[in-house]
Amino acid sequence: MGKLTIGCFASLVGSLNLDFAVKLSAAAMEKGHKVDLWVSGNGTMISIEEQRPFKDYSSLEKPLKELMDKGLNVTACEACAEARGYHDSNTLKGVKRFSMDWYLGSTFDADRVLHIGGE
Repeated sequence: MGKLTIGCFASLVGSLNLDFAVKLSAAAMEKGHKVDLWVSGNGTMISIEEQRPFKDYSSLEKPLKELMDKGLNVTACEACAEARGYHDSNTLKGVKRFSMDWYLGSTFDADRVLHIGGE
């Protein structure tokens, strides 16, 4: 199997880009692929720990933790997170924080790259 790098550049509230990126990561991993998931912009909200799930409202902390336990590599744009008030102190355990060069580096050794969002 190969490596898939997914770059999710989620926009404002109501975008399903982040939900799709997590579901796609799960599907790829079920088929045996290694997945690097990069989140940028408003997608960095996925990195916040202890989010409160609401009925009929997307909450990705639980599925993200389950996928990370199975080997999903999640990295949030550090500058995007900091600009939104998401700091090391409230980052979900296991989520990395780096600059955009991490995403670019991941794309170079990936078999496939999917860039989601950025509208």
